Amino acid sequence: MSTTPIAEYALLSDRHSAALVSRGGSVDWLCFPRFDSPAVFARLLDEEAGHWSIRPSAPCRVTRRYLNRTMVLETTFRTGAGTVVLTDVLLVGADNSGHRLGAGAPHVLARRLSCAEGEVTVEVEYRPRPEFGLITPLLSEVDSGVTSRGGAEWLVLTSPVRLVVGEDDARGTVRLRAGDTWYFALHRSTLETPARVWGQEELAAGVDATVAAWRSWSDLHQTYDGPWRDLVHHSGRVLQALSFQPSGAIVAAATTSLPENVGGERNWDYRYAWVRDASLTMEALWVAACPDEASDFFAFLTAAAPSLAEDKALQIMFGVGGEHDLTERTLPHLHGWRGSRPVRVGNGAWQQRQIDVYGELLTAAFRLADQLTGIDEATRRFLIACADTAAERWREQDQGIWEVRGAPRHFLYSKLMCWAALDRAVALADRLRAEDRVESWRRTREEIRDTVLRQGWSDQAGAFTQYFGSTELDASTLMMPLVGFLPADDPRVLATIDAIAERLTDDQGLVYRYRAEGGVDGLAGEEGTFLLCTFWLAQALAMTGQVGRARAAFERAAAYRNDVGLLAEEVDPATGELLGNFPQAFSHIGLVNAAWAINQAEHRTPARALP
Repeated sequence: MSTTPIAEYALLSDRHSAALVSRGGSVDWLCFPRFDSPAVFARLLDEEAGHWSIRPSAPCRVTRRYLNRTMVLETTFRTGAGTVVLTDVLLVGADNSGHRLGAGAPHVLARRLSCAEGEVTVEVEYRPRPEFGLITPLLSEVDSGVTSRGGAEWLVLTSPVRLVVGEDDARGTVRLRAGDTWYFALHRSTLETPARVWGQEELAAGVDATVAAWRSWSDLHQTYDGPWRDLVHHSGRVLQALSFQPSGAIVAAATTSLPENVGGERNWDYRYAWVRDASLTMEALWVAACPDEASDFFAFLTAAAPSLAEDKALQIMFGVGGEHDLTERTLPHLHGWRGSRPVRVGNGAWQQRQIDVYGELLTAAFRLADQLTGIDEATRRFLIACADTAAERWREQDQGIWEVRGAPRHFLYSKLMCWAALDRAVALADRLRAEDRVESWRRTREEIRDTVLRQGWSDQAGAFTQYFGSTELDASTLMMPLVGFLPADDPRVLATIDAIAERLTDDQGLVYRYRAEGGVDGLAGEEGTFLLCTFWLAQALAMTGQVGRARAAFERAAAYRNDVGLLAEEVDPATGELLGNFPQAFSHIGLVNAAWAINQAEHRTPARALP
């Protein structure tokens, strides 16, 4: 089984695919040609599921970083005899500056190995295992490389040194002296472009062009100049790296089945795009990227869900190309990260019904209100239908924001977002040409508000709670001031914030989503604290004017980024280790939005509700 800590990995992206590279120079995760494709390397989930490593043969000290304003990884290995630098990058292609970043991606993982001083012997080990380790492909040596055939994959590895092909891998060594630079690459065939060996000068130009392309995107898009500027800009690049260039979709994470508790069953495939994330993602893109990325994501959502199902339900998530059927299955041949099984691909939550999604979609639309004046007729009707459906279905029980697999309930957050759906619809009525519905939407909006205030509050808990009639706390109630349902200084909001800070946190002050041992989610075991929820706490505190507490909460969560600034979904409360799929878009979204709220609070500008 795989035991490498999740924090040991760094992300590569060409805005089509994602790779994870360990501190030891091993590519242990790579999905070609899309984020949700079967993995070519999956040692992340099983020691025998494939990898490609390049590292010194002698013991070494390792440091690494992303090159400034890019997602190009540089790892420096220092041995007793010398220093080598490994630069890893998924090439984005020619003419890919600015908004076109990733448009011409050739599906090539390039690795530049340079000797900075002395002499260093480096070992190369290549073990492809297509279809999540299920296939042991046929390897053949060719001039300057190795071909791999197996299943649906045709891969060509470029190597400037001869690799000896064995029974199931290819290995070699290279001795570098100061000034030497060699390029390696892995190319995956597509229908348009067969895989091939790449020349050294061609790869050098491709790496330089990719560095320049990422920097052009950063220079064009990243203007935030408040607290934690570097962290916000880096999180913006991470979100861009998790976006699928052809459609504008943003995946929740680059991986599947990294667990929420070690050895447990809370292992899900996050390589898809959720409607639930829409409004928070839009806000973060507005701050850390630019309106163009926000518009692309919204366009994807409205294209992927052009109509409601027969029961008027809006599907909660989609494939990166807009696919609806995300049927879940398990991969029994994989042992999972640290024995956490089952390993799943697909996500059964696509069939859940969650009534919060109408609010998230309409809040995202409201964030782009100025662009809605020219929307097409189908999108206009769709947004009106979302508001009408929220008004019709808000009384129903559902699975809630956390997609619990237990019994449906009257989750407060779901009612809150139905309120938000109607609130935004009223504000957008002129752009949607829906003035005739405003009176009805307003009446239902007030009915929802009255019901939430009456049934969502618990005198016993001294706070708003997870679902009607419950005394359980839930971090999603922090969204009440964020979406404008109640003022931040409302005594009930302040009491809820304090209750969560005091009773829904671990010893380090990190916030849980809810107490999993209560059994509401229908799964055994517990889970870690959620970094997103801790950033929500920071954001809510900033909105109340408690800037010192907000800063402290922000710093607690941000401190768990790894050495290259990446955040996972959760933190193990016992060990402080990162848990869950990685890197997690929601965590980086939370960081951006919390930093923005604190920036506003420090400038004595009342932090506005989303959007």
